[in-house]
Amino acid sequence: MASKEPQHRPETIAITAGRPEVGADSALNQPISLNSTFVAGGPIGYGRYGNETWTALEVAIAALEGGKTLSYSSGMAAISAVFSTLPVGAKIVASDQGYAGVMTLLGTLSAAKKITVKFVAIEDTDAVLAALDGADLLWIESPTNPSLDVADLPTLIKHAKSRNILVAVDNTFATALIQQPLAMGADIVMNSVTKYLAGHSDIVLGSLSTNDPIQFKALEDARKINGSIPGPFEAWLALRGIRTFPLRFQRASENAMELATRLSQHPLVTRVRYPGLPTDPQHFKAEAFMKGFGAIVSFEYAGSAAAADKVCESSKIITYATSLGGVESLWERRRRWPIESASVPETLIRLSVGCEDVDDLWLDIESALLAGK
Repeated sequence: MASKEPQHRPETIAITAGRPEVGADSALNQPISLNSTFVAGGPIGYGRYGNETWTALEVAIAALEGGKTLSYSSGMAAISAVFSTLPVGAKIVASDQGYAGVMTLLGTLSAAKKITVKFVAIEDTDAVLAALDGADLLWIESPTNPSLDVADLPTLIKHAKSRNILVAVDNTFATALIQQPLAMGADIVMNSVTKYLAGHSDIVLGSLSTNDPIQFKALEDARKINGSIPGPFEAWLALRGIRTFPLRFQRASENAMELATRLSQHPLVTRVRYPGLPTDPQHFKAEAFMKGFGAIVSFEYAGSAAAADKVCESSKIITYATSLGGVESLWERRRRWPIESASVPETLIRLSVGCEDVDDLWLDIESALLAGK
């Protein structure tokens, strides 16, 4: 009997997946394919339909997420592709504290009568299940951005699929290292590749993964027609970033746990949101099915919104900027953005913890917290 291929772990997959075939003098890395035009007779046909560098990136993400993958020009382009495949009037159930861009898009589509949307507290399992009646799509973001609420993914996916409801999961904060929604039965997984997968704050990309051939074809057609394709150079950079993704994510997550613990004891912090803390309301739910707690910490400052802004402006190592998932630490007061959910506290600061020395980061945080007084 032939032996089965070993099931490699994510740390190995991140380094090995999406490489060129091995042969004498073969390249170790996938080259950048700068082509808009292809000779007739092959599977690509045209530069908007495919690219060898995209394919290598998609193979790597597919190996991590466990489903065939498409890359897009941004995370929002990937999300828009999902919504574009729904019929007019479709009902979507989504988190009331999700990523502001998604909430804004859903609100815009709803106002145009293209969909109906029901926003719910995604961490309230009973509320989500009650909202599923007549739904076409359950859009789950977990943990949520920026409040770090955790959805009971196994339960929600199981119940939604028992009602033939499409389930899509934004896996950007958790990543495939912490949870694999497709293995739980979800139909689609979205990643903002911009963030942890690429990891160097230098490109904007998104991806969708699925095990459903019909869904894959619909999403691929949406990419072809809408033109939301990634650039080859950006795809190559993202693929290079994936090679160190597990190492970066582990270090950043360890730093986040330590900083969340210290912040929870600081007199100028009124609340810390991090599911890794045993005192966090989301902890035991997250611990039941997640393999870790990620590298985002949100906390509320004991002062005004202006004082919280002053905190973010006063750091020397941590950069005051929007985005997350890079090797460098970033933070911002999320309500400085008009499109942020009104349910997010005015003084909530989202800290994307990077890979710097944790004690250097803490000294920087302590100094900035005092500067906000």
